[in-house]
Formats: sequence, structure tokens, C-alpha cells
Amino acid sequence: LGPKSGEELAGCYAGADCFVFPSRTDTFGLVMIEALACGTPVAAYPVPGPQDVLEPHVGAMAQRLEDAVASALLLDRDACAAYGSRFTWEASAREFLAALEPAAEAPAPERAA
Repeated sequence: LGPKSGEELAGCYAGADCFVFPSRTDTFGLVMIEALACGTPVAAYPVPGPQDVLEPHVGAMAQRLEDAVASALLLDRDACAAYGSRFTWEASAREFLAALEPAAEAPAPERAA
């Protein structure tokens, strides 16, 4: 299909029966959230990235992608869209701020005698 963006990309996601995320090494996989926001369930390996994003009611994970796909096809698309809509910039900023910890006080500079 070549590069897609905007409404054309959303249409591709929404038209799919499920979105297969075949990576074992991507660190996050924003495309999974994009697919979910379009109501498309996700099939992936059970590795970091998908494990950080997916919940059982919107994504299926298995060592064999074929098994994950078979399970993902049974998931509710409305639940996927509702879950995907939770990943907003505001929610991301709140999560980031909640993870911050105060910096340690820097020691006072020594004065010359």
C-alpha cells in the first residue's frame, strides 16, 4: 500500500480484521495504539512493548503469531476503540509527571578560607 497518513491510514487500520505487530524488539509500538483507536484488535508476541500497551480484552499475545491472531479476531472492536481513546497527550503527560521524583539537593559549594 505504500506510506499512508491521516484519514487514509486510519481507514486502513479500521478496515483490518486485526493488526499484527510482528516485532519482538520494538520498545513501545505506537502503531498498536493507533490500531486500537480505530477499533482494531492487536495480535503480538508476549514481549516488552506489547505487554506494556495491551490488555487481554483488546489484544492477544502468544509465542506463535498465528495463535495471537486467532484470539484477536474474537475481541470486541468497540472495546478496542474505547481503550485506544484513553491514550491522549493529556494522559501521557499525567503519567510522565506522576513518574517524576524530586532531584536530590545539590551540596552547598565550599567557601574559600
